[in-house]
Amino acid sequence: MSFLAGVNFWDILINLSTNLDIKNPWDLIKTIIDIGIVSFVIYKLIELIRETRAWQLIKGILVIVFAARVSQLLGFKTLSFLLRLTIEYMAIILVVLFQPEFRRGLEQLGRSRFRNLFSFEEEDRTIKVKSLIEEIIKAVTEMSRTFTGALIVIERETKLGEIINSGINLDSSVTSELLINIFTPNTPLHDGAVVIRDNKIKAAACFLPLTENPNLSKELGTRHRAALGISEVSDSIVVVVSEESGRISVALNGGLTRNLTSDTLRKALSKNLLDKANPSKKLGIWKVKAK
Repeated sequence: MSFLAGVNFWDILINLSTNLDIKNPWDLIKTIIDIGIVSFVIYKLIELIRETRAWQLIKGILVIVFAARVSQLLGFKTLSFLLRLTIEYMAIILVVLFQPEFRRGLEQLGRSRFRNLFSFEEEDRTIKVKSLIEEIIKAVTEMSRTFTGALIVIERETKLGEIINSGINLDSSVTSELLINIFTPNTPLHDGAVVIRDNKIKAAACFLPLTENPNLSKELGTRHRAALGISEVSDSIVVVVSEESGRISVALNGGLTRNLTSDTLRKALSKNLLDKANPSKKLGIWKVKAK
């Protein structure tokens, strides 16, 4: 049986190579490269439109094509004629319906360099991280003005699954309004930390380990100690707003930078979340000294 299966397999390969006009190994390599490029382009196009209204329209077009085939098989001549007529003019319909998506894709293609012509996901990631930073800054600035305590943990390479499981799962988009609402006093989720993973608020009211550093300033409260504690055991970046003074701080690698403004906070987050390729340029985080 295994021999017959092998014969059938090779027969399939021979038939496939004959249909594709493959006569030598180089033709096979060219065919593989050709199919790979086409598959990659299709994947990138799907990725580009997947979360836009174009994706819903494409699914609608597929339904029309399927209905046309079924109506033809069942002998529904009038319905089949109308659907085939629709499909024939589909190119014009696509240009009209997808005009914004086509323009956006061509603009993105024109802005890209040759070496990263199809690296849409990197540009998309940068846009999302910048949006995340701005939402955090808006929320933190407002909470600093109103003396609302906050503790925001941004996960990086070290996974914080245990920390996330200790809180209330949200899996929500990061917006300044939601962050402010979470940390509003006397609300169910205000006590604890928010953990952000992959540009999403994964959980709120999470418990963090406290630092065991005995040389910390006495003016640092539980939030700052928790921020330092999680930064000592992971590479996460933690943003803290003091409830007593309204001061903004950032904890990273067991160190704490205090009294940040919105501009210096933006620089700190951008350097550590966006400039991964240049770690030597990251903003320094100074160790907290004893009072």
